[in-house]
Amino acid sequence: MKLNELTIKQAHRGLEKKEFSAVELTQACLDIIAKTDKKINAFISVEKDFALAQARAADKRIADNKKIDILEGIPLAIKDNICIEKIKTTAGSKMLKNYITPYSATVYDKLHSDGAVILGKTNMDEFAMGSSTETSAFGPTANPHDLKYSPGGSSGGSAAAVAGGMALGALGSDTGGSIRQPASFCGLVGFKPTYGRVSRHGLLAMASSLDQIGPLGKTVDDVRQILKSIEGQDSKDSTTIDLKNQKLKSSKKIRVAVLKEAMGAGLDPEIKSKINEVIEKLNKLGVEIEEVSVSEIDKALACYYVIQPAEASSNLSRYDGIRFGQQEIKSKNLEEYYVKTRSVGFGDEVKRRIMLGTFVLSAGYRDAYYHQAQKVRLVIKNNLDKVFEKFDFIISPTTPTPAFKLGEKVDDPLAMYLSDIYTAPANLAGLPAVSLPIGKTGKLPVGLQIMGPQLSDYSLLDFAEMAEKI
Repeated sequence: MKLNELTIKQAHRGLEKKEFSAVELTQACLDIIAKTDKKINAFISVEKDFALAQARAADKRIADNKKIDILEGIPLAIKDNICIEKIKTTAGSKMLKNYITPYSATVYDKLHSDGAVILGKTNMDEFAMGSSTETSAFGPTANPHDLKYSPGGSSGGSAAAVAGGMALGALGSDTGGSIRQPASFCGLVGFKPTYGRVSRHGLLAMASSLDQIGPLGKTVDDVRQILKSIEGQDSKDSTTIDLKNQKLKSSKKIRVAVLKEAMGAGLDPEIKSKINEVIEKLNKLGVEIEEVSVSEIDKALACYYVIQPAEASSNLSRYDGIRFGQQEIKSKNLEEYYVKTRSVGFGDEVKRRIMLGTFVLSAGYRDAYYHQAQKVRLVIKNNLDKVFEKFDFIISPTTPTPAFKLGEKVDDPLAMYLSDIYTAPANLAGLPAVSLPIGKTGKLPVGLQIMGPQLSDYSLLDFAEMAEKI
Protein backbone atom coordinates (compact mmCIF):
# COMPACT_ATOMS: atom_id res chain seq x y z
CA MET A 1 0.00 0.00 0.00
CA LYS A 2 1.27 3.49 -0.86
CA LEU A 3 2.03 5.79 2.07
CA ASN A 4 -0.69 8.30 1.14
CA GLU A 5 -3.30 5.50 1.12
CA LEU A 6 -2.72 4.49 4.75
CA THR A 7 -5.26 5.08 7.50
CA ILE A 8 -4.16 7.24 10.42
CA LYS A 9 -3.69 4.17 12.65
CA GLN A 10 -1.60 2.37 9.97
CA ALA A 11 0.54 5.47 9.43
CA HIS A 12 1.00 5.88 13.20
CA ARG A 13 2.26 2.29 13.54
CA GLY A 14 4.64 2.77 10.62
CA LEU A 15 6.06 5.96 12.14
CA GLU A 16 6.44 4.32 15.57
CA LYS A 17 8.27 1.36 14.05
CA LYS A 18 10.47 3.73 11.97
CA GLU A 19 9.34 2.02 8.74
CA PHE A 20 9.19 5.48 7.16
CA SER A 21 9.57 9.06 8.33
CA ALA A 22 7.03 11.86 8.72
CA VAL A 23 8.85 13.71 5.93
CA GLU A 24 8.43 10.71 3.60
CA LEU A 25 4.75 10.41 4.53
CA THR A 26 4.16 14.13 3.99
CA GLN A 27 6.10 14.12 0.72
CA ALA A 28 3.98 11.22 -0.55
CA CYS A 29 0.86 13.35 -0.03
CA LEU A 30 2.48 16.43 -1.57
CA ASP A 31 3.49 14.35 -4.62
CA ILE A 32 -0.11 13.22 -5.17
CA ILE A 33 -1.32 16.81 -4.77
CA ALA A 34 1.19 17.95 -7.40
CA LYS A 35 0.18 15.12 -9.72
CA THR A 36 -3.63 15.20 -9.45
CA ASP A 37 -4.91 18.41 -7.90
CA LYS A 38 -4.89 20.43 -11.12
CA LYS A 39 -7.82 18.26 -12.20
CA ILE A 40 -9.52 17.87 -8.80
CA ASN A 41 -8.91 21.37 -7.32
CA ALA A 42 -9.22 20.16 -3.72
CA PHE A 43 -6.81 22.79 -2.35
CA ILE A 44 -6.97 26.57 -2.48
CA SER A 45 -3.43 26.77 -1.09
CA VAL A 46 -0.78 24.09 -0.55
CA GLU A 47 1.74 25.07 2.14
CA LYS A 48 4.63 22.81 1.06
CA ASP A 49 7.45 24.45 3.05
CA PHE A 50 5.22 24.83 6.12
CA ALA A 51 4.20 21.16 5.92
CA LEU A 52 7.73 19.81 5.49
CA ALA A 53 8.99 21.95 8.39
CA GLN A 54 6.27 20.45 10.60
CA ALA A 55 7.17 16.95 9.37
CA ARG A 56 10.87 17.45 10.18
CA ALA A 57 9.95 18.64 13.68
CA ALA A 58 7.73 15.55 14.06
CA ASP A 59 10.58 13.26 12.99
CA LYS A 60 12.82 14.78 15.65
CA ARG A 61 10.18 14.15 18.35
CA ILE A 62 9.65 10.60 17.06
CA ALA A 63 13.40 9.93 17.23
CA ASP A 64 13.51 11.19 20.84
CA ASN A 65 10.46 9.24 22.10
CA LYS A 66 9.48 5.58 22.06
CA LYS A 67 5.77 6.39 22.42
CA ILE A 68 4.24 9.18 20.33
CA ASP A 69 0.80 10.77 20.01
CA ILE A 70 -1.33 9.10 17.35
CA LEU A 71 -1.45 12.26 15.19
CA GLU A 72 2.30 12.88 15.42
CA GLY A 73 3.59 13.35 11.86
CA ILE A 74 0.19 12.64 10.25
CA PRO A 75 -0.53 14.84 7.17
CA LEU A 76 -3.97 16.49 7.37
CA ALA A 77 -5.82 19.16 5.41
CA ILE A 78 -7.92 22.03 6.81
CA LYS A 79 -10.93 23.74 5.25
CA ASP A 80 -10.18 27.29 4.19
CA ASN A 81 -12.58 28.92 6.66
CA ILE A 82 -10.43 27.78 9.62
CA CYS A 83 -7.68 30.22 10.54
CA ILE A 84 -3.97 29.46 10.74
CA GLU A 85 -1.73 32.34 11.79
CA LYS A 86 0.24 34.00 8.95
CA ILE A 87 -1.45 31.77 6.32
CA LYS A 88 -4.06 32.95 3.85
CA THR A 89 -7.69 32.18 4.77
CA THR A 90 -10.15 32.97 1.98
CA ALA A 91 -13.39 31.09 2.84
CA GLY A 92 -13.57 30.46 -0.91
CA SER A 93 -14.40 34.13 -1.56
CA LYS A 94 -12.95 37.03 -3.54
CA MET A 95 -13.80 39.13 -0.49
CA LEU A 96 -10.89 37.49 1.39
CA LYS A 97 -8.65 36.51 -1.53
CA ASN A 98 -5.55 38.08 0.09
CA TYR A 99 -6.50 37.86 3.77
CA ILE A 100 -3.62 36.69 5.99
CA THR A 101 -4.89 35.50 9.36
CA PRO A 102 -3.32 37.18 12.43
CA TYR A 103 -4.22 34.28 14.77
CA SER A 104 -4.93 30.54 14.70
CA ALA A 105 -8.14 28.64 15.36
CA THR A 106 -8.24 26.59 18.57
CA VAL A 107 -8.64 23.37 16.54
CA TYR A 108 -5.42 24.12 14.65
CA ASP A 109 -3.55 24.83 17.90
CA LYS A 110 -4.76 21.49 19.30
CA LEU A 111 -3.73 19.56 16.15
CA HIS A 112 -0.37 21.35 16.13
CA SER A 113 0.30 20.52 19.80
CA ASP A 114 -0.45 16.85 18.98
CA GLY A 115 2.14 16.92 16.19
CA ALA A 116 -0.14 16.81 13.13
CA VAL A 117 1.24 18.09 9.83
CA ILE A 118 -0.99 20.57 7.98
CA LEU A 119 -0.61 20.33 4.20
CA GLY A 120 -2.74 23.32 3.22
CA LYS A 121 -6.21 24.86 3.02
CA THR A 122 -8.98 23.12 1.09
CA ASN A 123 -11.52 24.46 -1.38
CA MET A 124 -15.07 25.14 -0.26
CA ASP A 125 -18.32 26.77 -1.25
CA GLU A 126 -18.01 30.51 -0.69
CA PHE A 127 -18.41 31.25 3.03
CA ALA A 128 -19.65 27.63 3.32
CA MET A 129 -22.85 28.47 1.43
CA GLY A 130 -23.50 25.62 -0.98
CA SER A 131 -23.72 21.86 -1.36
CA SER A 132 -21.41 21.22 -4.32
CA THR A 133 -18.21 23.35 -3.88
CA GLU A 134 -19.23 25.14 -7.07
CA THR A 135 -19.79 28.55 -5.48
CA SER A 136 -16.07 28.87 -4.65
CA ALA A 137 -14.39 31.91 -6.19
CA PHE A 138 -11.44 29.61 -6.94
CA GLY A 139 -13.32 27.21 -9.19
CA PRO A 140 -15.26 24.01 -8.48
CA THR A 141 -13.80 20.86 -6.94
CA ALA A 142 -14.26 17.53 -8.74
CA ASN A 143 -15.16 14.19 -7.13
CA PRO A 144 -12.08 11.88 -7.21
CA HIS A 145 -14.35 8.90 -7.98
CA ASP A 146 -15.51 10.55 -11.23
CA LEU A 147 -14.27 14.01 -12.21
CA LYS A 148 -17.55 14.89 -13.93
CA TYR A 149 -19.35 14.76 -10.58
CA SER A 150 -19.53 17.03 -7.53
CA PRO A 151 -17.74 16.03 -4.29
CA GLY A 152 -20.56 17.70 -2.33
CA GLY A 153 -20.20 20.77 -0.18
CA SER A 154 -19.47 22.98 1.44
CA SER A 155 -16.48 20.94 2.68
CA GLY A 156 -16.00 19.39 -0.78
CA GLY A 157 -12.30 20.23 -0.94
CA SER A 158 -11.59 18.47 2.37
CA ALA A 159 -13.55 15.39 1.25
CA ALA A 160 -11.87 15.31 -2.17
CA ALA A 161 -8.41 15.69 -0.58
CA VAL A 162 -8.92 12.61 1.60
CA ALA A 163 -10.74 10.55 -1.04
CA GLY A 164 -8.07 11.45 -3.60
CA GLY A 165 -5.21 10.28 -1.34
CA MET A 166 -3.87 13.81 -0.88
CA ALA A 167 -4.27 13.79 2.93
CA LEU A 168 -4.85 11.12 5.55
CA GLY A 169 -7.67 13.11 7.15
CA ALA A 170 -9.17 16.58 7.14
CA LEU A 171 -11.20 19.14 9.03
CA GLY A 172 -14.39 20.59 7.63
CA SER A 173 -17.25 22.62 9.04
CA ASP A 174 -20.88 21.47 9.15
CA THR A 175 -23.77 23.96 9.29
CA GLY A 176 -26.50 21.89 7.66
CA GLY A 177 -24.64 18.80 6.44
CA SER A 178 -21.43 20.28 5.01
CA ILE A 179 -19.21 17.49 6.39
CA ARG A 180 -21.61 14.56 6.08
CA GLN A 181 -22.92 15.23 2.56
CA PRO A 182 -19.43 15.43 0.95
CA ALA A 183 -18.36 12.41 2.99
CA SER A 184 -21.29 10.51 1.50
CA PHE A 185 -20.51 11.66 -2.05
CA CYS A 186 -16.80 10.78 -1.71
CA GLY A 187 -17.07 7.47 0.17
CA LEU A 188 -15.65 8.70 3.49
CA VAL A 189 -16.60 8.85 7.14
CA GLY A 190 -17.68 12.39 8.06
CA PHE A 191 -18.61 13.41 11.60
CA LYS A 192 -20.50 16.41 12.98
CA PRO A 193 -19.92 16.51 16.76
CA THR A 194 -22.43 17.66 19.37
CA TYR A 195 -22.77 21.45 19.16
CA GLY A 196 -20.24 22.93 21.58
CA ARG A 197 -18.00 19.86 21.80
CA VAL A 198 -15.43 21.49 19.47
CA SER A 199 -14.43 25.15 19.71
CA ARG A 200 -15.48 27.45 16.88
CA HIS A 201 -12.84 30.05 17.78
CA GLY A 202 -11.02 30.83 14.53
CA LEU A 203 -13.78 29.44 12.30
CA LEU A 204 -15.10 32.20 10.03
CA ALA A 205 -18.67 32.47 11.26
CA MET A 206 -21.53 31.74 8.88
CA ALA A 207 -24.49 30.72 11.09
CA SER A 208 -23.22 30.70 14.66
CA SER A 209 -25.95 28.57 16.27
CA LEU A 210 -25.54 25.87 13.60
CA ASP A 211 -21.81 25.84 12.68
CA GLN A 212 -19.64 23.01 14.00
CA ILE A 213 -16.11 21.95 13.08
CA GLY A 214 -15.60 18.22 12.58
CA PRO A 215 -13.34 15.57 10.99
CA LEU A 216 -13.39 13.57 7.75
CA GLY A 217 -11.44 10.34 7.42
CA LYS A 218 -11.17 6.99 5.67
CA THR A 219 -12.41 5.05 8.70
CA VAL A 220 -14.45 5.65 11.85
CA ASP A 221 -11.27 5.25 13.91
CA ASP A 222 -9.51 7.99 11.87
CA VAL A 223 -12.38 10.34 12.66
CA ARG A 224 -12.33 9.33 16.34
CA GLN A 225 -8.61 10.12 16.66
CA ILE A 226 -9.00 13.58 15.13
CA LEU A 227 -12.03 14.30 17.33
CA LYS A 228 -10.04 13.38 20.46
CA SER A 229 -7.45 15.96 19.48
CA ILE A 230 -9.76 18.89 18.68
CA GLU A 231 -12.54 18.55 21.29
CA GLY A 232 -12.79 20.32 24.63
CA GLN A 233 -13.92 23.46 26.39
CA ASP A 234 -12.35 26.70 25.21
CA SER A 235 -12.41 30.05 27.02
CA LYS A 236 -12.41 31.75 23.61
CA ASP A 237 -15.75 30.14 22.68
CA SER A 238 -18.45 30.52 25.32
CA THR A 239 -20.65 27.88 23.62
CA THR A 240 -18.17 25.06 24.25
CA ILE A 241 -19.12 22.36 26.75
CA ASP A 242 -17.22 21.15 29.81
CA LEU A 243 -16.68 17.46 29.05
CA LYS A 244 -15.10 16.53 32.41
CA ASN A 245 -18.34 15.42 34.06
CA GLN A 246 -19.76 13.82 30.94
CA LYS A 247 -21.82 10.71 31.68
CA LEU A 248 -21.57 7.92 29.13
CA LYS A 249 -24.36 5.37 28.72
CA SER A 250 -23.59 1.92 30.06
CA SER A 251 -23.46 -0.82 27.45
CA LYS A 252 -26.75 -2.64 26.87
CA LYS A 253 -28.87 -3.90 24.00
CA ILE A 254 -28.73 -1.32 21.22
CA ARG A 255 -32.06 0.06 20.00
CA VAL A 256 -32.12 1.95 16.70
CA ALA A 257 -34.90 3.97 15.07
CA VAL A 258 -35.14 4.20 11.27
CA LEU A 259 -36.48 7.62 10.27
CA LYS A 260 -39.68 6.88 8.36
CA GLU A 261 -39.86 10.33 6.71
CA ALA A 262 -36.42 9.79 5.13
CA MET A 263 -37.18 6.40 3.57
CA GLY A 264 -40.08 7.39 1.31
CA ALA A 265 -40.59 9.49 -1.82
CA GLY A 266 -37.54 11.41 -3.01
CA LEU A 267 -34.99 8.80 -1.92
CA ASP A 268 -32.96 7.11 -4.66
CA PRO A 269 -34.10 3.43 -4.81
CA GLU A 270 -30.52 2.10 -4.87
CA ILE A 271 -29.64 4.06 -1.71
CA LYS A 272 -32.79 2.73 -0.02
CA SER A 273 -31.82 -0.81 -0.99
CA LYS A 274 -28.31 -0.45 0.45
CA ILE A 275 -29.64 1.01 3.71
CA ASN A 276 -32.06 -1.91 4.03
CA GLU A 277 -29.14 -4.32 3.55
CA VAL A 278 -27.30 -2.64 6.47
CA ILE A 279 -30.46 -2.79 8.60
CA GLU A 280 -30.79 -6.54 7.94
CA LYS A 281 -27.15 -7.16 8.91
CA LEU A 282 -27.52 -5.12 12.10
CA ASN A 283 -30.65 -7.10 12.94
CA LYS A 284 -28.68 -10.33 12.66
CA LEU A 285 -26.16 -8.92 15.15
CA GLY A 286 -28.97 -8.47 17.68
CA VAL A 287 -29.60 -4.74 17.21
CA GLU A 288 -33.28 -3.91 17.77
CA ILE A 289 -34.49 -1.78 14.86
CA GLU A 290 -37.87 -0.11 14.44
CA GLU A 291 -39.22 2.41 11.93
CA VAL A 292 -40.24 5.62 13.68
CA SER A 293 -42.01 8.79 12.52
CA VAL A 294 -40.75 12.11 13.95
CA SER A 295 -43.41 14.82 14.00
CA GLU A 296 -42.53 18.10 12.20
CA ILE A 297 -39.18 16.75 10.91
CA ASP A 298 -40.43 17.42 7.38
CA LYS A 299 -40.26 21.15 8.21
CA ALA A 300 -36.57 21.01 9.20
CA LEU A 301 -35.17 22.10 5.84
CA ALA A 302 -37.53 25.09 5.52
CA CYS A 303 -36.71 26.02 9.11
CA TYR A 304 -32.96 25.74 8.39
CA TYR A 305 -33.17 27.97 5.30
CA VAL A 306 -34.73 30.75 7.37
CA ILE A 307 -32.38 30.60 10.38
CA GLN A 308 -29.14 30.04 8.46
CA PRO A 309 -29.50 33.03 6.06
CA ALA A 310 -30.65 35.24 8.96
CA GLU A 311 -27.51 34.47 10.98
CA ALA A 312 -25.30 34.68 7.89
CA SER A 313 -26.63 38.12 6.95
CA SER A 314 -25.58 39.35 10.39
CA ASN A 315 -22.19 37.58 10.44
CA LEU A 316 -21.21 38.70 6.94
CA SER A 317 -21.99 42.38 7.59
CA ARG A 318 -18.34 42.80 8.69
CA TYR A 319 -17.10 42.27 5.11
CA ASP A 320 -17.44 45.88 4.03
CA GLY A 321 -14.16 46.57 2.23
CA ILE A 322 -12.83 48.63 5.14
CA ARG A 323 -12.07 46.03 7.81
CA PHE A 324 -12.00 43.16 5.29
CA GLY A 325 -12.43 42.85 1.55
CA GLN A 326 -11.79 44.69 -1.71
CA GLN A 327 -9.89 47.68 -0.39
CA GLU A 328 -8.52 48.62 -3.82
CA ILE A 329 -11.97 49.61 -5.17
CA LYS A 330 -12.38 53.32 -6.05
CA SER A 331 -15.64 55.20 -5.46
CA LYS A 332 -17.05 58.71 -5.06
CA ASN A 333 -18.41 58.28 -1.54
CA LEU A 334 -18.70 55.79 1.32
CA GLU A 335 -22.13 54.44 0.32
CA GLU A 336 -20.97 53.70 -3.23
CA TYR A 337 -17.82 52.09 -1.81
CA TYR A 338 -19.88 49.69 0.33
CA VAL A 339 -22.14 48.81 -2.61
CA LYS A 340 -19.26 48.20 -5.02
CA THR A 341 -17.22 46.23 -2.50
CA ARG A 342 -20.01 43.82 -1.61
CA SER A 343 -21.30 43.42 -5.18
CA VAL A 344 -17.82 42.56 -6.50
CA GLY A 345 -16.58 40.61 -3.46
CA PHE A 346 -19.54 38.27 -2.93
CA GLY A 347 -20.78 35.60 -5.35
CA ASP A 348 -24.41 35.03 -6.34
CA GLU A 349 -25.24 32.41 -3.70
CA VAL A 350 -23.84 34.51 -0.85
CA LYS A 351 -25.77 37.57 -2.07
CA ARG A 352 -28.93 35.47 -2.34
CA ARG A 353 -28.66 34.27 1.26
CA ILE A 354 -27.71 37.69 2.65
CA MET A 355 -30.78 39.18 0.97
CA LEU A 356 -33.00 36.37 2.21
CA GLY A 357 -31.61 36.67 5.74
CA THR A 358 -31.99 40.44 5.79
CA PHE A 359 -35.60 40.05 4.62
CA VAL A 360 -36.61 37.53 7.31
CA LEU A 361 -35.07 39.76 10.00
CA SER A 362 -36.65 42.99 8.74
CA ALA A 363 -39.42 44.85 10.57
CA GLY A 364 -42.81 43.26 9.93
CA TYR A 365 -41.36 39.90 8.85
CA ARG A 366 -39.21 38.88 11.85
CA ASP A 367 -42.13 37.36 13.75
CA ALA A 368 -43.67 35.72 10.69
CA TYR A 369 -40.45 34.02 9.56
CA TYR A 370 -37.42 34.11 11.86
CA HIS A 371 -39.17 33.77 15.23
CA GLN A 372 -41.55 31.17 13.80
CA ALA A 373 -38.58 29.15 12.48
CA GLN A 374 -36.96 29.24 15.93
CA LYS A 375 -40.18 27.89 17.48
CA VAL A 376 -40.28 25.06 14.90
CA ARG A 377 -36.61 24.36 15.61
CA LEU A 378 -37.39 23.82 19.29
CA VAL A 379 -40.31 21.52 18.44
CA ILE A 380 -38.05 19.42 16.16
CA LYS A 381 -35.37 19.21 18.87
CA ASN A 382 -37.92 18.15 21.51
CA ASN A 383 -39.43 15.54 19.18
CA LEU A 384 -35.98 14.07 18.46
CA ASP A 385 -35.22 14.03 22.19
CA LYS A 386 -38.42 12.02 22.74
CA VAL A 387 -37.20 9.42 20.22
CA PHE A 388 -33.91 9.17 22.12
CA GLU A 389 -35.78 8.36 25.34
CA LYS A 390 -36.61 5.01 23.74
CA PHE A 391 -33.83 4.54 21.16
CA ASP A 392 -30.04 4.93 21.20
CA PHE A 393 -29.60 6.11 17.60
CA ILE A 394 -31.55 7.20 14.53
CA ILE A 395 -30.67 5.87 11.07
CA SER A 396 -31.44 7.63 7.80
CA PRO A 397 -29.82 8.19 4.41
CA THR A 398 -27.19 10.96 4.40
CA THR A 399 -28.38 12.29 1.05
CA PRO A 400 -31.42 11.62 -1.16
CA THR A 401 -29.20 10.85 -4.20
CA PRO A 402 -25.61 9.90 -5.01
CA ALA A 403 -23.31 12.68 -6.24
CA PHE A 404 -24.79 14.78 -9.03
CA LYS A 405 -22.90 16.11 -12.05
CA LEU A 406 -21.02 19.39 -11.81
CA GLY A 407 -23.26 22.10 -13.27
CA GLU A 408 -26.41 20.02 -12.88
CA LYS A 409 -27.93 21.96 -9.97
CA VAL A 410 -25.86 25.12 -9.67
CA ASP A 411 -28.54 27.23 -11.38
CA ASP A 412 -31.39 25.67 -9.39
CA PRO A 413 -31.00 26.75 -5.74
CA LEU A 414 -34.03 24.80 -4.49
CA ALA A 415 -32.76 21.52 -5.98
CA MET A 416 -29.35 22.21 -4.41
CA TYR A 417 -30.88 23.01 -1.01
CA LEU A 418 -32.69 19.65 -1.01
CA SER A 419 -29.28 17.94 -0.71
CA ASP A 420 -29.42 18.89 3.00
CA ILE A 421 -32.88 17.47 3.66
CA TYR A 422 -31.68 14.58 5.88
CA THR A 423 -28.68 16.32 7.46
CA ALA A 424 -30.15 19.68 8.62
CA PRO A 425 -32.11 18.27 11.63
CA ALA A 426 -28.91 17.35 13.50
CA ASN A 427 -27.65 20.94 13.23
CA LEU A 428 -30.98 22.44 14.28
CA ALA A 429 -31.02 20.20 17.37
CA GLY A 430 -27.26 20.37 18.10
CA LEU A 431 -26.92 16.58 17.88
CA PRO A 432 -23.91 14.46 16.84
CA ALA A 433 -24.26 12.70 13.48
CA VAL A 434 -21.99 10.61 11.29
CA SER A 435 -22.07 9.64 7.61
CA LEU A 436 -20.77 6.14 6.94
CA PRO A 437 -19.99 4.77 3.46
CA ILE A 438 -22.17 1.73 2.64
CA GLY A 439 -21.23 0.94 -0.95
CA LYS A 440 -21.60 2.41 -4.41
CA THR A 441 -24.17 2.92 -7.13
CA GLY A 442 -21.99 2.46 -10.19
CA LYS A 443 -18.81 4.49 -9.58
CA LEU A 444 -20.44 6.76 -7.01
CA PRO A 445 -20.37 6.13 -3.23
CA VAL A 446 -23.43 6.47 -0.99
CA GLY A 447 -23.69 7.06 2.75
CA LEU A 448 -25.75 6.09 5.76
CA GLN A 449 -26.38 8.73 8.44
CA ILE A 450 -26.49 7.78 12.11
CA MET A 451 -27.62 10.41 14.60
CA GLY A 452 -27.36 10.23 18.39
CA PRO A 453 -28.49 12.24 21.42
CA GLN A 454 -26.38 15.16 22.65
CA LEU A 455 -22.94 14.17 23.98
CA SER A 456 -23.28 10.57 22.76
CA ASP A 457 -20.43 11.25 20.31
CA TYR A 458 -18.21 8.31 21.24
CA SER A 459 -21.07 5.85 21.72
CA LEU A 460 -22.24 6.92 18.27
CA LEU A 461 -18.78 6.35 16.77
CA ASP A 462 -18.56 2.94 18.47
CA PHE A 463 -21.86 1.94 16.89
CA ALA A 464 -20.76 3.36 13.52
CA GLU A 465 -17.58 1.26 13.75
CA MET A 466 -19.72 -1.81 14.37
CA ALA A 467 -21.77 -0.97 11.27
CA GLU A 468 -18.57 -0.27 9.32
CA LYS A 469 -17.34 -3.83 9.87
CA ILE A 470 -20.46 -5.71 8.70
